[in-house]
Amino acid sequence: MVKTILVIEDEAQTREIFLRCLKFEKFKGIGAENGSTGVRLATKHRPDLVVCDIMMPDMNGYEVLTSLRRNDVTAAIPLIFLTAKVTMADLRQGMTLGADDYLTKPCTVETFLDAIASRLKRQDELKRGLRQTSAPLLSTLPPQKSMPVKTIFPDCPRLAAVFEFIEAHYQQPINLTDVAQAVGYSPAYLTNLSQSHTGRTVKAWIIERRMVQARQLLTSTPESIKHIAESIGYTDAGYFTRQFRKLHGVTPQVWRSHPNS
Repeated sequence: MVKTILVIEDEAQTREIFLRCLKFEKFKGIGAENGSTGVRLATKHRPDLVVCDIMMPDMNGYEVLTSLRRNDVTAAIPLIFLTAKVTMADLRQGMTLGADDYLTKPCTVETFLDAIASRLKRQDELKRGLRQTSAPLLSTLPPQKSMPVKTIFPDCPRLAAVFEFIEAHYQQPINLTDVAQAVGYSPAYLTNLSQSHTGRTVKAWIIERRMVQARQLLTSTPESIKHIAESIGYTDAGYFTRQFRKLHGVTPQVWRSHPNS
């Protein structure tokens, strides 16, 4: 099924370049020269995704997004902001309003298309209820009971997919880029989204989930530190030991002997 992309951009040349590359990639591209026209076309055509410039003379991008989110017909349409500059304040304002990502101008056609493909893929997965859990685990330990997600991660709908991915893959050597790609955000946007909603980075949440499992394995199994490190996504046992000591004040060996001290 052909996907429809609405491009709201007041610069005619930029808008036409994007529309041409969308057509070449077999998308149905719709162009709007200003915000009010964009809102009207979004309501009429119900596109699969909207790409919207922020700085426009009619309605700016934030006003467009606010209008779309208030309309039941367009509220769920993902939106990617297009802007010449992104400050922390810009990111927070966009996230608060419900933006899905940012692209910084000037951006290449490849970056533009990659962002669209990533967001559409994530949208399709959410609709189908699919979860990316197919990659093989590194652990060779017998299956261990995992702590319930709700006892580790906060209740945050905007980051639910992020936490689900971490829960499914923390035993592999994943990083911020892997998580961002899986949920369809840019790494920079995801970093600010996580920091804004939880006060912690994605990396910190990955480490926390691994450390919960590490403590469980240290107290419930006789496995070596190296083996435990590998089973929770660390290819370097020394690095795992340093991280554990930084967070707990003692090495894994000492903690195993005195877990309650």
